[in-house]
Amino acid sequence: MVLKLSGEALMGEEPYGIDPERITAIARQVQDATGRGVEVAIVVGAGNIFRGLAGTAQGMDRATADYMGMIATVLNALAIQDALEQLGLVTRVQSAIEMQEVAEPYIRRRAMRHLERGRVVIFAAGTGNPFFTTDTTAALRALEIGAECILMAKNKVEGVLDADPREVPDAQLIPEISHMEALERGLKVMDATALTLCMDNDLPILVFNMAEERNIGRILEGERVGTRVVTEPQEAG
Repeated sequence: MVLKLSGEALMGEEPYGIDPERITAIARQVQDATGRGVEVAIVVGAGNIFRGLAGTAQGMDRATADYMGMIATVLNALAIQDALEQLGLVTRVQSAIEMQEVAEPYIRRRAMRHLERGRVVIFAAGTGNPFFTTDTTAALRALEIGAECILMAKNKVEGVLDADPREVPDAQLIPEISHMEALERGLKVMDATALTLCMDNDLPILVFNMAEERNIGRILEGERVGTRVVTEPQEAG
């Protein structure tokens, strides 16, 4: 599976940056998944870091700002790697931008070999190209390595809601929806490029709250957690 962590999922109660307790809790969930024999790859965003740079980025060339964001994901990837290794897991960070002192270059076959050997692979620096989000990275890497699903970890959001909770306080959770309907309704699953890529390749997405420490385990046990985004939703009842 590919676990997509938003940068905000690493913040905990902090206004930005990384909450050590939150990142340790995430690492424990990954440890539990690997202990069940699941091959785990991680794609991480950088909203927790780039939020602090947002003022600087205003008026900046878009490509330059995107490269800054890609580099910020490497910082998060190294923090996640450290938390996982403190629990005894073997990890590899693969960066789409060459940083040979701290990460391997992204090589698809090498990533798959690491996963086969039980290592956790953390994909950093997005796709290596500006104008593409880390959501698109998650979809692309999941398809490249043959992942069965993408787990989209959200920060204090239970799944996909039928409206923006900041505007509609009683917005309701949608248990299951198709990729196409999510696109048509403009729901906050992932960006449209990534969602279309998943739809075209019949790749399921599970959107859930990362703050609940047993959620990944519950998903792996077959429980319905958060929202399932699939090509053909099952009929209710």
